[in-house]
Amino acid sequence: MSNEVGDVAVSLVASCQLPTQWGVFTLHGFAGDGGKEHVMLTMGTFADEEPVLIRLHSECLTGDALFSLKCDCGFQLEAAMVAIAEAGRGALLYLRQEGRGIGLINKIRAYKLQDQGADTVEANEQLGFPADMRDFSLVRDMLAAVGIRRVRVMTNNPQKIETLSALGVDVVERVPLLVGQNPHNDRYMKTKADKMGHLLP
Repeated sequence: MSNEVGDVAVSLVASCQLPTQWGVFTLHGFAGDGGKEHVMLTMGTFADEEPVLIRLHSECLTGDALFSLKCDCGFQLEAAMVAIAEAGRGALLYLRQEGRGIGLINKIRAYKLQDQGADTVEANEQLGFPADMRDFSLVRDMLAAVGIRRVRVMTNNPQKIETLSALGVDVVERVPLLVGQNPHNDRYMKTKADKMGHLLP
């Protein structure tokens, strides 16, 4: 993942109400470069200058929808939605960057390599990819579209903070999101801390 300012552009296409078990969010759909579609869930209003609680969440079909224990993604997604609902105000940006940007099928290939002993970084590299191909520059347009300028970011990844700051977003606070560790993802979590700089216990 690069913390440099990129040039991925997205535009807001449509919005609707989305009732969930934690409350009613507004669902915003964005169309991006290369035909990719992204969404953002918001709750509350953002007209003032108070910092907004946000989460940048990259798509993880296995964790978010299929309840995989190989990662902490699904746990983080739910915890972020709960936190926003409890605050009554916030935004979750759901970005279509499956498998740290390598796509779903390549992610499955990487999982097979992990089953054979590779860690998450080694698996991506054995497939010919960088450890992390995600580009978070698109969040600049998404936040601007709903009037968010100052943020409190739910993340354990300091590179997300650096990227947002480079994009001109005023990051007031990093909010740890320490959930989902289990015997199936111990090595995954250790790799994120040791090789990718995530701030984990």
